[in-house]
Amino acid sequence: MNQVDLAFTSALEQARLIRDRKISPLELTQLYLDRIQQLDPQLGSYFTVATDRALADAKAKTEQLANHTNPEELPPFFGVPIPIKDLNAVKGMPCSYGSRALADQIAERDDGVVMRIKQAGFTILGKTATSELGSLPYTEPDGFRPARNPWDLDYTAGGSSGGAAAALAAGLCPIAQGSDGGGSIRGPAFCCGLVGLKPSRGRVSQFPLGEGLSGLATNAPLGRTVADAAALLDVMAGYFPGDPYWLPNPDPSFLTIAQQGGNYFERPLKIAFSTTLDPLGEADAICKQAVLDAVELLESLGHQIQPSCPNFTGLVEPFIDVWQTSIAASGLPEMALGEMNRWLLGRTSHAGEYVRSMSALHAIARQIVAFFETVDVLVLPTYMHTTIQVGQWDRCSPEETLENIIRWIGPCPPFNATGQPAIAIPTGFTAEGLPVGIQLIGRPASEATIVALAAQIEAAKPWSHHRPAFAIDG
Repeated sequence: MNQVDLAFTSALEQARLIRDRKISPLELTQLYLDRIQQLDPQLGSYFTVATDRALADAKAKTEQLANHTNPEELPPFFGVPIPIKDLNAVKGMPCSYGSRALADQIAERDDGVVMRIKQAGFTILGKTATSELGSLPYTEPDGFRPARNPWDLDYTAGGSSGGAAAALAAGLCPIAQGSDGGGSIRGPAFCCGLVGLKPSRGRVSQFPLGEGLSGLATNAPLGRTVADAAALLDVMAGYFPGDPYWLPNPDPSFLTIAQQGGNYFERPLKIAFSTTLDPLGEADAICKQAVLDAVELLESLGHQIQPSCPNFTGLVEPFIDVWQTSIAASGLPEMALGEMNRWLLGRTSHAGEYVRSMSALHAIARQIVAFFETVDVLVLPTYMHTTIQVGQWDRCSPEETLENIIRWIGPCPPFNATGQPAIAIPTGFTAEGLPVGIQLIGRPASEATIVALAAQIEAAKPWSHHRPAFAIDG
């Protein structure tokens, strides 16, 4: 296997190659560090590359592997490299939250999700780029390079997990951790042709922090395959003492369910779909066609299809009210913020309005979830139109930018409000070679259903063999 093929090999297969002693953790880590050094100056996917730490960890694991009599007893991702989004703390590494004011801040502890990733045997490559405070769907924070799309460097990799998506799509890591508070894992997956799985509320702990933007946000896996994303969710999921809410771990595992694919289902699913969202209107022709092609495939696979969708009218304003409070909650002074976040800070509601907005969100969420009493899965566009260019909205006023954001990412935030699971999967490319895809939304706590369905679609129409020319030719 050549070096490019190895870089694009699935994380699960890399773990198998290590256990079979066909490649060492040190060789694999060095491969990615070399690719980062070569390609990331143009891509902007990493804020921090932990070269010395990663090599030391990989060397120790290589020695451990050589001395281990039964590699099958090792953790599931022993020696596989992974980056961490720079909204999560890794002890001893910078944690900037995408803010130039915090660029030199060194984390004193690991977040809970990082603890679990380390326990699973991963080697941490560094910290991936995020939008400032994770608040925007493109990754262009002041004081940092923008995260660019490896399929076309003029375009954004999305946000706020834009660095994670850019790195994974370009073969600068085999799998990635991110988070989703309004589409921040699904949007970058859509932009970069990847699998982005937003878990149900309570599936992944926010330890040692609180609810994660009043329960809207969750840590989330990003993979090139459904199985990789499912396996990383297995690693990340689980309760920490004191969590305000939690879900039991699945039995069988999400990876097992992904491997079963369509065989997981005991009956055809009832699947609703729409290319129109009230109050946003209809998706553009490309995103609309992606949904129509997907439901045609699902019908051919034996599922029951119906055109229908919840009404999301009334969700936008209270969601924005809650979302923008994260800017104030950061404690950063106004002048330390970029223009868009300064403006959002000025709009921040007082405590009473915040509580009313949360109550409104909960009321609308109940209506949306009620729709799923007769439907197993909803198929929607991930975003309303294809990815935007880097800096495309630089000349817009903050008010105009917010309207542009709402019209673009509109299909994602409703399911942060409800806490339902959703998975973004790629379905093809535009005529210009940019990825496009759809999202599958399941009932509360039903990741198993959407993981199995996504795997069934993947088996019928594979995508992981696609690679951007930038990542192959350098």
